[in-house]
Amino acid sequence: MHPSPSASLRSARWLFALVALAALADGCAGTTRPADEASTPALLLISFDGFRPDYLERFDTPNLDRLVANGVRAEHLIPVFPTTTFPNHYTIATGLYPDHHGIVFNDLWDPIWDRWFDRRAVGTPEYDAWWGGEPIWVTARKQGRAAAAMFWPGTDAEIGGWRPNEWRAYDGSVPNDERVDQVLAWLARPAPERPAIVTLYFSDTDDAGHEFGPSSDRVGGAVHAVDGVIGRLVAGLEARDLAGQVDVIVVSDHGMADTPPDQVETIDDALGPDDGPIRHASPLLAFWPAKERLDALEARLWERARHVTLYRREALPERWHLGTNRRVPPLLGVVDEGWTVGTSEMLAHAAERWSLGKHGYDNAAPSMRAIFVATGPHFKRSLVLPPFENVHVYELMCRVLGLVPAPNDGRLAAVEAALAR
Repeated sequence: MHPSPSASLRSARWLFALVALAALADGCAGTTRPADEASTPALLLISFDGFRPDYLERFDTPNLDRLVANGVRAEHLIPVFPTTTFPNHYTIATGLYPDHHGIVFNDLWDPIWDRWFDRRAVGTPEYDAWWGGEPIWVTARKQGRAAAAMFWPGTDAEIGGWRPNEWRAYDGSVPNDERVDQVLAWLARPAPERPAIVTLYFSDTDDAGHEFGPSSDRVGGAVHAVDGVIGRLVAGLEARDLAGQVDVIVVSDHGMADTPPDQVETIDDALGPDDGPIRHASPLLAFWPAKERLDALEARLWERARHVTLYRREALPERWHLGTNRRVPPLLGVVDEGWTVGTSEMLAHAAERWSLGKHGYDNAAPSMRAIFVATGPHFKRSLVLPPFENVHVYELMCRVLGLVPAPNDGRLAAVEAALAR
């Protein structure tokens, strides 16, 4: 249904997977469960949505600082393009670029199905069908390990016939402390019942960045809140004698750019009545005109939209690894960092609650950078890694958990230096 990695990647990965699965089985038919599972640390994957690396320097983060001192951090994590929430979370989980897992935007339009991705349709086959690839919780379950999710895009879908053993549909009203306490309860189970992989998600820094802008001191309150999450979590692990049995990886999906209300461009005069709607809002403008109108629309936009760079689907920059999936529009407009561009109607709607911060811009922009911190028995201490793409995190998680990775676009070699063993 969705484009997949190259044939050579698929064949190499599957050959490796077959050999490694046979080794894991060790002569025992019908199982790939590691023989030493009782002593295998669990992995907790935490996301702080919209957390920029410079927040660690600008604000007081004693609990995150403790993780960094006892573990590994990257100078920054490079998000995939587009720098939005769903594509990046699902790339971290699958090791696939959005072109290959199919979640190419937050708001998805499929031209073959002629319908939008509807997040309210959780629990239906129509919702499940959008998610391609194999996320880490499915990899774990296929290999006889348990998984639990306190929120993460995709954990509420049945993917390839699998879900986490326990999961919660996203509910932003659930207090942070309740989220942490549920995770601690899962991890405190006896080793045979403990989930191998647990996901945990918080939106505080993203919400504050949107509302007040990332340069605002008001973001500091959100940073303080999620740093408190780490403090509660670490204290809970220590109180339960679990500190040496749980690896923790903290990531963010993307950063945030300031979008002042005086950096706005209206493009009504570039659009004709028959050009079709813009299917995404700034900073990503997705144009789906009829084929015979594409050239004229592109010419008008180049002439009149000063703060938009236009790309044909087949000519997107190679570094974005995007453009073969049918959900990518024929013409994509990427807005200049810090600018907001749209029709008068779109901008009037945005003005009702203006966002002083946005993401979705080019992933090469420093403002879009994300964080990576890891600590626990599998990780070195006091190590700073050079920047790396988040597509490699899946391979790292598989190695930590002793799982055979599914075919993916990542490379363990890009992050292997983080590992103590």
